[in-house]
Amino acid sequence: MRLLIVAVGKLRPALREVCDDYLRRLGRYLPVEEREVREAGRAGSAARQREDEGRRILEALPDSADVVLLDVGGQAWSSEELAEQLNGWRLAARDRAFVIGGAVGVSPDVAARAKVRWSLGTLTLPHELARVVVTEQLYRAGTILRGEPYHRGERPT
Repeated sequence: MRLLIVAVGKLRPALREVCDDYLRRLGRYLPVEEREVREAGRAGSAARQREDEGRRILEALPDSADVVLLDVGGQAWSSEELAEQLNGWRLAARDRAFVIGGAVGVSPDVAARAKVRWSLGTLTLPHELARVVVTEQLYRAGTILRGEPYHRGERPT
């Protein structure tokens, strides 16, 4: 199984550094790749922006990957529950693509492609920060599955 993170926009340098660190760490557990798609211009409507970005997201997604959409209305998991999800996905041996939309959300076509919707909680996060949280939580899930000391919470039974 490979992980792919598809996100709208580029990260500012400080967040890029943090995200790269977690991607490097996560790569010790599973192959991981990140693809950034260009943000839509702000001149059009929010619906037009979602469609433009949605087209780019869909082009970046491999046909064979199951899509996990970051969505405030999705399922919220504890770190331990995410580790269980990651383990199940690994055992299913299918690539997973995590989609982080832009400031105006994702198009209906992108949402329709999602097999799973994952919520980071009810807080509103900038999509740049959400990407850092996603990479950190995936890394944390890897350490939980390996029984490594990074995570200080409960261990799955």
